[in-house]
Amino acid sequence: MKVAVTSVGTDLDSMIDERFGRSSYFIIADTDSDEFEVFENEGLSSAHGTGVQVAQFIAEKGVQAIITGKIGPNAVKILKESGIDVFIANSMTVRQALANFLEGKLEKISGATTGQHNK
Repeated sequence: MKVAVTSVGTDLDSMIDERFGRSSYFIIADTDSDEFEVFENEGLSSAHGTGVQVAQFIAEKGVQAIITGKIGPNAVKILKESGIDVFIANSMTVRQALANFLEGKLEKISGATTGQHNK
């Protein structure tokens, strides 16, 4: 399974970036092979619609779940339409978030955790 995690850095020991659309990086981990890829958020400097752009990018990567701290309504809508589950994690590393995800310890959400245009 491919799981994306918002991150402030480029490795599994980086802290989760609690912002979805404004995350510095996205680490996409394959939980079957233990391999991961790192992507810089190219939409970070966009003035508007960043969450939607990021959600579309994540969907194009074949991700089945995303782990983040906060996410807005437009991004959640795109992810849900793409069949991607959203899980919330805060104040932990990417590695810890993935471990908690695999153990079923993260909260799965069905709606936004923040309003629009929240940075």
